[in-house]
Amino acid sequence: MALDLETRDQLVDTVRRFVSERLRPLEAKVAEDDAMPPELVEEMKGLGLFGLSIPEAYGGLDLSMEDECLVAIELGRTSPAFRSTFGTNVGIGSQGLVMFGTEAQKQKYLPGIASGEIITSFALTEPEAGSDSANVQTRAVLDGDCYVLNGSKRFITNANKADLFTVMARSDPSKAGAGGVSAFLVERTLPGLSVGKPEKKMGQQGAHICDVVFDNVRVPVENRLGRDGEGFKVAMQVLDRGRLHISAVCIGVAERLIKDCVAYAAERKQFGQPLSGFQLIQGMIADSKTESLAARALTLETARQRDAGQSVTMEAAAAKYFASEMVGRVADRAVQIFGGAGYVADHGIERLYRDVRIFRIYEGTSQIQQVVIARETLKRGG
Repeated sequence: MALDLETRDQLVDTVRRFVSERLRPLEAKVAEDDAMPPELVEEMKGLGLFGLSIPEAYGGLDLSMEDECLVAIELGRTSPAFRSTFGTNVGIGSQGLVMFGTEAQKQKYLPGIASGEIITSFALTEPEAGSDSANVQTRAVLDGDCYVLNGSKRFITNANKADLFTVMARSDPSKAGAGGVSAFLVERTLPGLSVGKPEKKMGQQGAHICDVVFDNVRVPVENRLGRDGEGFKVAMQVLDRGRLHISAVCIGVAERLIKDCVAYAAERKQFGQPLSGFQLIQGMIADSKTESLAARALTLETARQRDAGQSVTMEAAAAKYFASEMVGRVADRAVQIFGGAGYVADHGIERLYRDVRIFRIYEGTSQIQQVVIARETLKRGG
């Protein structure tokens, strides 16, 4: 639901101040500790950040896609690890339930997800099924009133904190590809479910990814999400929204980096004048600004189209592809503008350089976005 302009502006301003006053000062500490301070998580709950996309009827803010993107841009102005704390509740960990859940499922889980009492996770990726999401090998065998799940998932965000997993598993082995995959709501407390240790990562310390193993986990039939064989449909519709959210976060990071570059270039002197006076520096700033503006325009326009009920599979893929590649280029230029100061940890530029690299990989690699964009363009005839 779209907020009125005054309410939306108030929300965006509140998030902007929270990012500036509370999150940015803690970036280095969170990265060093690889942990999120519990009191900060409670503040996030109090602001309603865990329920941005959850319908009001279940305790959420029920933001439109455009409003969510505007909030996500503000959240992108700090370390992406902060957003990841509640990001799965807002996106891939909850939206399958919002879009395809029964009323009983929604009543049971959504209020807790919106409040942050329930942390969600989206378990799709496997050792041999990441980009090829229709090829999941985790099995779900119907046995009476339960499905028995066996298999493993890899690189699952927030798995070590999650209370509820949306799991993609093959329920009909006779069907190859997407047709045999179903989606399930799997509670962490079910016997046979185990979570591995957090992986050591290139960036985004404070946000964790882990393996999840299912060993004869009995999941009640009523916890299937949608109809049998609809899992791929669930995943793809969830990812359309998630890709726009990630695009907006990329824009926020890029805008923060540009602002940092402008401030540094104005104060740092070389050859008797500020860096900002050199045209080659100006060229890097101009390229970064132009690309960030283009990403913002594409993302917000696509969000408005989605809010209007249009299919945006191609446009969402294009936005995620462009924005994630764009922020990588902006981060690289930022290191160049800062020079040696950008390579050391003092300014946080090298940390953001590492942080943004994952945006080109998760929720669909850039190469998968290219496949989606080409497929949809050919389907539409241009």
